[in-house]
Amino acid sequence: MKTSLFRRSIACLGFAFVSLTAVVAAAEKKLTVGFAQTGAESAWRTANTNSMKTEADKRGINLKFADGQGQLENQIRAVRSFVTQRVDVIVIAPIKTTGWDNVLREAKRAKIPVVIMDRQIETTDETLFHCFVGSNFYEEGQMAVEWLAKNRDERTKIVELQGTPGSAAANDRRKAFADGLAKHSDLKIIDSQSGDFSRAKGKEVMEAFLKKHGKAIEIVYAHNDDMALGAIQAIEEAGLKPGKDIIIVSVDAIKEAVQAVADGKISVTVECNPLFGPKIYDTIDKILKGEKVERVSYNKDELFDSTNAAARVSTREY
Repeated sequence: MKTSLFRRSIACLGFAFVSLTAVVAAAEKKLTVGFAQTGAESAWRTANTNSMKTEADKRGINLKFADGQGQLENQIRAVRSFVTQRVDVIVIAPIKTTGWDNVLREAKRAKIPVVIMDRQIETTDETLFHCFVGSNFYEEGQMAVEWLAKNRDERTKIVELQGTPGSAAANDRRKAFADGLAKHSDLKIIDSQSGDFSRAKGKEVMEAFLKKHGKAIEIVYAHNDDMALGAIQAIEEAGLKPGKDIIIVSVDAIKEAVQAVADGKISVTVECNPLFGPKIYDTIDKILKGEKVERVSYNKDELFDSTNAAARVSTREY
């Protein structure tokens, strides 16, 4: 009898231990987030990736990171992998605006929330993703053209360094700038080509512009700072002075570009803040708690020119 009672006690203790272990394991289970990044094409993108990784570490989040290397197919493959792995949430920084519907349907069927970050997408079904967190690229283009209209010193001929074709950033920054130019009939884009958001390609395209148009070029509008910095190299190698012989208008406001503004080489750069980490994970936390989040939310951006760049460059985090 005593033996039977002892065995029962041991069995109960064993069951209690197993149950407690399961509870502790559940409590210790980390939140897993799959992040499909576009690539590492610029200093801005590197800062964006670092923000996501650093903030995940701070919060104890298991971040599964996939570098799309500038290819939509790679990003779609990564998202499918996240669905298969049953991550808790998927974050996508889309390289292009279209081509996402099928893989997003797969995530929806698996009941995995999707947050679109940085660049918006076009879809036939808005329920395929939970929300968008990013920057207002159209407003950035507006800020750039409005500054130029007031500070161009009678210069009118513009060459444009476009970002990655089909990306929301390139599309919106180009459209906003063109819409703004329509209000100033003397301002003309004499050439426009993609520099793919990279410094090396920006330099290459600027070299071609200079060879084709020479000193007719009075203004450069670059869709990001890396292309602007590449263009500066080409301009200097051509024996011209960026910021003086040619006005440089750019977007992103990475620290190196703000320093170039302070040095007089870039005329203006409009901020596009890449530090999304805290806002993205705050949004994810609300989604998983069933709380309401804004369908579309933007980071606040500002502008840097000769009036404020020198005083602010030391405070830039990226």
